[in-house]
Amino acid sequence: MNSRNERIRTDNSLSAGGDPHIKVAVVIPKYGLVGGAEGFAFELTERLAMRGRFEIHLFANQARLGKAPVTFHRVPMPRFPRFMRQISFAAFAQRQIRRGGFDLIHSHDRMFRLHLLTMHAIPHERWIREVRHKRLTLFDRAMAWVERKGLTGTDMRMVLPVSGLVKEELQKTYPIPTRRMRVIHPGISEERFASLDRGICRRRIRTRHGLSESDVVVLFVGMNFEIKRLGLIMEGLGDLIHKEDRGADLKLLVVGKGDALPYQALARHLGIEERIIFAGVTREVETYYLASDIFVMPSVFDTFGMAVLEAMAASLPVVITQKVGARDLLTDGVQGFILGDLPTPIALAARIALLLDPERRMKMGEKARATALQHTWDRVADEMEAVYLMQRGLDFDRED
Repeated sequence: MNSRNERIRTDNSLSAGGDPHIKVAVVIPKYGLVGGAEGFAFELTERLAMRGRFEIHLFANQARLGKAPVTFHRVPMPRFPRFMRQISFAAFAQRQIRRGGFDLIHSHDRMFRLHLLTMHAIPHERWIREVRHKRLTLFDRAMAWVERKGLTGTDMRMVLPVSGLVKEELQKTYPIPTRRMRVIHPGISEERFASLDRGICRRRIRTRHGLSESDVVVLFVGMNFEIKRLGLIMEGLGDLIHKEDRGADLKLLVVGKGDALPYQALARHLGIEERIIFAGVTREVETYYLASDIFVMPSVFDTFGMAVLEAMAASLPVVITQKVGARDLLTDGVQGFILGDLPTPIALAARIALLLDPERRMKMGEKARATALQHTWDRVADEMEAVYLMQRGLDFDRED
């Protein structure tokens, strides 16, 4: 944290020409750091703060501040005991917010009292039991308790799930009326790939990893190999590679952090060890998208899947499952393919086989990019601004 930056931004108020329109408390444990929710909160909040209609105060434990006029309040978050972490953060944030006289409390995390909740996850108990197939620990029970207090509290006005998939899962657990829910997807920055030359990136990354220009590179990006079904991808590629040489030029490029050893063993078992490259974690993931041909992420469950939107913005056709929230942006067979909940290696191989046709691959990639550019962060900010103004308008109606 830049202490000087923090001193400048902390406890200042907007004073340029009168009272601010709406005073908003934004809550998230980590702001602007690595992670889907953290990045979402940063990109959205920075844009809203720059618009001049809102006085935005950030309540977080850690923050990487941007250039927008966001007032930062550090919220303590004790690490031990672990089960008290969420309860402590919610309680400390609540205490600080109570003194601020805020018009709206918009949280990106579980809280006791809030007006708007951007829901980046599914109900915690469903995640543990239904997706992870585990028993709830004391930590999990604490998380679920704070979540329920906030979602069923009298102050809750609207829940903003990041995908239709999250909305569906929420409604299985909580009796939230549809009129009080609005899906607002994450966005992409138009300039994310604008300064990069595809040809240069393609040559550099392929040379780095021993890939030829003629190789058809399937890209995987993720930090959880098991949940994102890396093994299924490898089995599907193995099936395709050994079937009548249809996959003679296929290679799999794995970007991300995970235990590679069991997957390297699987590659040896499948006889495709030389076709798999584990690139590890990178700070230049954009160049890997531009160096690849197809993006595949057949996850067991992904509330959205930012990597899918990023791949689409890089003009890659994508192959995902119905359990990836980014399915909302796709039409099967147009920007890529959507597999069922429990796809087989053969089903996955069949979709990749269709994308071995360069012309089909290019057309789908172009449509993927066009779709991605309809979901910019500026558009997300427009949607959230409308929500803020609508909620504040309801307050004025009540006061009248």
